[in-house]
Amino acid sequence: MADNKSQAHDKKVLHSMGYAQELSRRMSGFSNFAISFSIICILAGGISAFPAAFNSLGSGGAVMIWLVGGFLAMTVAWGMGQIASSFPTAGGLYHWSSHLGGKFLGWATAWLNLVGLVCVVSSVDVLLYTVFFKGLFMQTAIGGNLWMNNWTLSVTNSITIDLWQMVFLIIVMSSQALLNHFGIELTTKLTDFSGYFILVVTVILIIVLFAFSPVALDFSRLWTFQNVTGDAGGGVVPFHTGNFGFAFLLGLSYVCYTITGFYASAHTSEETQNAQVNVPKGMWTAVFWSWVFGLVAVAAYVLTMPDLKAAQAAGWNSFFYMWGASLMPHWLSIVLTGCLVVSNYLCALAGMTSCSRMMYSFSRDGGIPFISGTLSRVSTQYRTPTYAIWFSAGLALLSTLYAPAYLVLAVACAVFLYLSYVMPVLAGLIAEGTEKWKEKGPYNLGALSKPNAVISIIVGILLAISGFFPPNEKVFYFTLIFAVALLTFWSKKYSLYGLGLAVLGLLATKIPIPETSNLHFLIPPMGTAISALVVGVIGAAISYMRGGEDARFEGIPEGQRIVDRQKMIADIEKKFGEN
Repeated sequence: MADNKSQAHDKKVLHSMGYAQELSRRMSGFSNFAISFSIICILAGGISAFPAAFNSLGSGGAVMIWLVGGFLAMTVAWGMGQIASSFPTAGGLYHWSSHLGGKFLGWATAWLNLVGLVCVVSSVDVLLYTVFFKGLFMQTAIGGNLWMNNWTLSVTNSITIDLWQMVFLIIVMSSQALLNHFGIELTTKLTDFSGYFILVVTVILIIVLFAFSPVALDFSRLWTFQNVTGDAGGGVVPFHTGNFGFAFLLGLSYVCYTITGFYASAHTSEETQNAQVNVPKGMWTAVFWSWVFGLVAVAAYVLTMPDLKAAQAAGWNSFFYMWGASLMPHWLSIVLTGCLVVSNYLCALAGMTSCSRMMYSFSRDGGIPFISGTLSRVSTQYRTPTYAIWFSAGLALLSTLYAPAYLVLAVACAVFLYLSYVMPVLAGLIAEGTEKWKEKGPYNLGALSKPNAVISIIVGILLAISGFFPPNEKVFYFTLIFAVALLTFWSKKYSLYGLGLAVLGLLATKIPIPETSNLHFLIPPMGTAISALVVGVIGAAISYMRGGEDARFEGIPEGQRIVDRQKMIADIEKKFGEN
């Protein structure tokens, strides 16, 4: 009875926002938590991105960066959770920005979030192969298997495709798409399992590392900082800086890449029971437990390294160095690395669920030109957005074909996601108390609402910026081109802003900043500046000829449109057996 009452309330709230209950509400509060916890996955980015912090400020730096960065991420989760409680809809970030900040902000948020989500799936699955399956499982735990490096295809002198990786990704992404295709109930069971699995494996991993540590515990490592930017850290940070604060900012990319994805709770709002309560709770609890267990795991990594200098000199292989030095039995190493492979697979599975829901929700409002009608279709048999699922998988696979572009997109996913988090929180800060956001949901920060919003906006921008610094400066250049595209393709008026930004980028190439300066990366290469200008000219030309996306895209239902849609909503739900 209580469940029926909750379902009826969830449907009523969804109707009030102008949408039909097409997706199936099969997710419990724990399931909503588990999908975000699975995407964060401290056994994925928490391991593969570990050198970003450890090889910036050493052992104490890795611990402090995770401790501080995790709390900062919590403020973002709290801020987003409060908005999610008021507007529990699939594709939440896009809907929140649209309602609270206007059509353009929603459209821009959607594209940032969508690109970020596609790259989440591709980056986790590529790291699943390169770091966990090939590097840690096959070559470190089992030993040998260097034959996996020998099956390649040279397209040009500069483009080489790893065919083993490509076959692996096709199999893995197809299986993840199939699992999503056949219903949220099946995916939920796997992500529920993943929630428990990640916690259990993390605890076992920590115990094993301490039990078979090759070195006596030296707890002073937890608060001893070593500036290992540059060569001392194996070139993870390709230059040396004497500024500890700057080195700390560089290391924050560890947290930016790892503690992300908790928006998945919002993207599955329309499949979650008692969404106004469970969605915000799912977000902040996923971040909290990832932060806590991740902190203990990071401490275990730095305390069980036999030689910190040797580990730091190993650069991106510092975690492999720690693992290879452990005295754990060979069989246990194989079992644990196998568990890490499974957890990373489930992480990407949850990412594809989130990506497809974002694509579906944006498409049902006509956000994606030409193919929105197809991508917004929901299977009446499985109650899943099947076309959006397979299109997400296809885009993720395509983004991995050209390795240099993939590396940029992998870091850009974290940057774009945090920027997309900031946008609705900023809109909410401005709209709070106005007609746009008069009534709050059950999850309410009260008097702390606006102070937390200010902090989370600053934090989100800070974490995003941490992904712009070398060796990730190409992410900054990609973001510049992307911003120009967003502006110029939107409308005639905004085209002028986009062209102005492109011209500024071109003029910036003339600023005489020496290459030895740490801020040299802020000056885009001439090729980037010209690319931005070309994109701007094309976008402006299309906007002036066809009116731009502003003229085509209607945005989310508002006001009278919500009232007018009620008959359509009833017809849609009848098809899905909801009446």
